[in-house]
Amino acid sequence: MGFDDPALHEGSNIEQMTCPLCLGEQPRLFLRGRRRTYMRCQVCGLVFVPPAFFLPADEEKRRYDLHRNSPHDPGYCRFLSRLFLPLQRDLTPGSHGLDFGSGPEPTLSRMFEAAGHTMTLFDRFYEPDPAALERQYDFITVAEVVEHLHEPGREMDRLWSCLRPGGTLGIMTQPAVERDAFAQWHYQNDLTHVCFFSPATFAWLAARWGAELTAADADVFLFHK
Repeated sequence: MGFDDPALHEGSNIEQMTCPLCLGEQPRLFLRGRRRTYMRCQVCGLVFVPPAFFLPADEEKRRYDLHRNSPHDPGYCRFLSRLFLPLQRDLTPGSHGLDFGSGPEPTLSRMFEAAGHTMTLFDRFYEPDPAALERQYDFITVAEVVEHLHEPGREMDRLWSCLRPGGTLGIMTQPAVERDAFAQWHYQNDLTHVCFFSPATFAWLAARWGAELTAADADVFLFHK
């Protein structure tokens, strides 16, 4: 996998591209791999894959269908607890939450329901209910989802608008690594992963929203409205 050099820009439409998160113009080539090109925004720091490399929707769903995550898997529940526990500590009893990107076997929502909260599900493929994104919630969970978003700016702003004042948006995703390590980073090998957020990107997003940002773990970020 090669790194940035002028020859990689030849014949590209880089000058016509905008960042899908902040709409910043002229993102720079981050690196070019065997299968995909990666750009980095100079405004918000998002590393992203251009739309030309997105999988067709049917192929994307086939890959999600292979996931074997389950609420009956103790290891997976422990993994999600890194988001569940810090978010749960701040909730009042009987809060109403949205599990955005709930997947084929919703698990995080069941954990919150077991703690006494009510949950609504939304998933582009498995729970595609537009009405779920027209309501207001006390908290919203986005676990291992933002890296899949094709239009992160539009979709993240929509989620923020669904959050009540005083609420919390909890995101779990592996933060982007620096370029020297990116080529060997397992997270970018998943072809459904097209957006890579860094702590600096989340700080930009918090400033845009006027949110209080807390890093609850290396891969867990809480936005307080």
